[in-house]
Amino acid sequence: MGANISGAVVDGDEGGPPWRPKLGDIPESCAALVLAQLDPLEICKLAQLNRSFRSASSADFIWESKLPSNYRFIVEKVLGDTTLLNLPKKDLYARLCRPNHFDAGTKEIWLDKNTGGVCLSISSKALTITGIDDRRYWSHISTEESRYPTVAYLQQIWWFEVDGELEFQFPAGTYCLFFRLQLGKSLKRLGRRVCKPEHIHGWDIKPARFQLSTSDGQHAVFQCYLDNPGNWVLYHVGDFVVENPNALTKIKFSMTQIDCTHTKGGLCVDAALIYPSTVRKEVRSCS
Repeated sequence: MGANISGAVVDGDEGGPPWRPKLGDIPESCAALVLAQLDPLEICKLAQLNRSFRSASSADFIWESKLPSNYRFIVEKVLGDTTLLNLPKKDLYARLCRPNHFDAGTKEIWLDKNTGGVCLSISSKALTITGIDDRRYWSHISTEESRYPTVAYLQQIWWFEVDGELEFQFPAGTYCLFFRLQLGKSLKRLGRRVCKPEHIHGWDIKPARFQLSTSDGQHAVFQCYLDNPGNWVLYHVGDFVVENPNALTKIKFSMTQIDCTHTKGGLCVDAALIYPSTVRKEVRSCS
């Protein structure tokens, strides 16, 4: 028995100390194969172990496998900056994980750091809002609580309708679409956040109706009453599935409350957001 245990130690020169294999003795090529099986955050953690893992963690083939299948479409067609393709794939991944504005700053795209999933945001200025140019009903107010400089604020209206559409090449998978809304106008007073509720009315009489449709025939409908004044809420419009990652998918979505028996108001419309279903568990929503 003792001979078997001691046999696990490789002896050095006669009379010298025994030599034991260490984690740092793993060849860089082997370390890279291990890292390729991990998610991005795990790769970054293991890169801190030793020189072999740190060097292997920069291999292009590792990070290209973490990039979404449509990363060239994002770089060339959406961002219009082909110089990004010259970056090492690790640096390109990090660059795409940051917020990237497009369409004159009215939309934003980024990758989820954990999964590499594609996330999108469409600001209120990129949405079609009934009556938006009439200051009696709507205004754009400055805020520090959005990805964008302003949000659309509704004071009062009879016919409430917000529409949006997007044509995009999504990687295969399931995606969730949300509206980010808040009842009331928030501001800072004496350094503290407060919410002005005076215009909030009408949302408890009839539910708001959310709809989603895609160019390949998918549909979703959801209705709910708006509540929780003073807090930003993600209202889940619906899900859609992308099967062909090489095709453009056109999405149309809307939010309406068009019962003209009463007015409604006191609502901030920030943006519509699209997340992969793998990220949804991290997103707090009303659905």
